[in-house]
Amino acid sequence: MDFSLTPELLELQQRARAFIRDKIIPLEGDKRQTHHGPTEDFRQELVALGREAGLLAPHASVEYGGLGLDNVGKAIVFEEAGYSLLGSVAMHVFAPDEANIHMLEVVATAEQKERWLRPLASGAVRSCFCMTEPAPGAGSDPSALLTTAKKDGNHYVIDGEKWFITGAYGASFAIIMAKGEDGHATMFLADMDQPGIEIVRAMDGLDSAFAGGHAVVRFDNLRVPASDILGEPGKGFRYAQVRLAPARLTHCMRWLGAVRRAHDIATEYARRREVFGQKLVNHEGVGFMLADNEIDIRMSRLAIWHTAWLLDQGARGTAESSMAKVFCSEAIWRVADRCVQVLGGQGVTHETLVARIFSEVRGFRIYDGPSEVHRWSLAQKISRDGANW
Repeated sequence: MDFSLTPELLELQQRARAFIRDKIIPLEGDKRQTHHGPTEDFRQELVALGREAGLLAPHASVEYGGLGLDNVGKAIVFEEAGYSLLGSVAMHVFAPDEANIHMLEVVATAEQKERWLRPLASGAVRSCFCMTEPAPGAGSDPSALLTTAKKDGNHYVIDGEKWFITGAYGASFAIIMAKGEDGHATMFLADMDQPGIEIVRAMDGLDSAFAGGHAVVRFDNLRVPASDILGEPGKGFRYAQVRLAPARLTHCMRWLGAVRRAHDIATEYARRREVFGQKLVNHEGVGFMLADNEIDIRMSRLAIWHTAWLLDQGARGTAESSMAKVFCSEAIWRVADRCVQVLGGQGVTHETLVARIFSEVRGFRIYDGPSEVHRWSLAQKISRDGANW
């Protein structure tokens, strides 16, 4: 494995870094960043900046307006985007749209790509992914899916309730996971403005970076034509893995950029602040925390690059992405927590961006599979196949 960057990737990394520094960070105080993400007019302004810089949707194929980056390329650019909490919005690489773009490119028909993928990849619209349900429905265990899809002529009638649906408010369309009468899961595409879809309420969370926030969504007699099935009937869980394996990794990339920003803020403060006659950084209690941050940041980057390389070599990568997700989400959380501690009183206020980053990254240990579920899955593999698989 050669992790040296090509001249093209180095240039792209520097261009993305300069874009975030010069164009996006100055906008971080904009009041249109709400508790449920940036307003739509603010998002469109950010997307326009990303488009002007030639950095919009770099993960999408060239055919749909992107740069066609492989997973290693995404690891480089997405980390730079994450350095500002607005950067992933501006470059249109944030969840759930980034993963939906990837899945649509792999699974959708040509007609579906023109109708839904092309406007999504361009940043003209947003989307949402509707799988998680209130108990006793699907959550960490997707097989508990309760939302139903019953065939009625050339249509399917979908009924059920979803929650923690990121981006539902303001989304143009949804990808819906529902269980057919044969008990198998199928994915459906549906425009959000049609009868039968109700956004019940917003869900307040620790995070506030995702456009559209998180919501409860109800489907009541929603009629979807059979032509709007995504992929083949009954293969919804298989397509979910097409989406989730790389999506876990891209979360690692973006949030690594965010805690690198927190670490930079804490480091600058520790090098400047004097306590008990010397710089704060020279006190071992603080200096060791910053050293541990460097370890966690660099080891997370290596885990991301290694897993990205495996995916680019054609590996299925499910177990590897699970391991990277667990390690990075917990290392990223440790970095954010140490930065709060280094900053002291400023760390628990919004005098700096660190408290906000601290709140944003906590959820990463839960969504796209809690650490405990990934560990359980890996343990099952060890039980079946033994060590060193």
